[in-house]
Amino acid sequence: MNSEKVNVKKVNVKAKIPTYGTQYAAGADLYACIEESLSFNPHETKLVPTGLSFEIPSGYAGFIYARSGLASKRHLAPANKVGVVDSDYRGEVMVALHNHSNETQTIEPEERIAQFVIAPYLKAEFNLVEELDETTRGSGGFGSTGTK
Repeated sequence: MNSEKVNVKKVNVKAKIPTYGTQYAAGADLYACIEESLSFNPHETKLVPTGLSFEIPSGYAGFIYARSGLASKRHLAPANKVGVVDSDYRGEVMVALHNHSNETQTIEPEERIAQFVIAPYLKAEFNLVEELDETTRGSGGFGSTGTK
């Protein structure tokens, strides 16, 4: 498994550096950098600090995804579904955590709140054309590949 060094800065001395749960995990866990428990009312969103800023290499971005256990068991997941941290951003990474349930949910200091995946992206130059190449699927939209 290849790995690359990514510079990370603690903007809060109590911040925890992201960790991978297993050798082949794609996402590193981000931790809540909070002083005390933080409660979320039903359907409420709050910004949760990580206490970290990153120097993501050019041509890459950091993607913030839900932790499956937190989302499926406690209904806490990023409000925007996937957060994007651009390579030129140097501020503190925050997670917009949303309570999708009808019950109050609470996170604790240093609790794992999201996964952070650093991945390459394509910077596109959008070229306006009159026609696009034809494909078998064509303009078939939602659910079209499941009907035969």
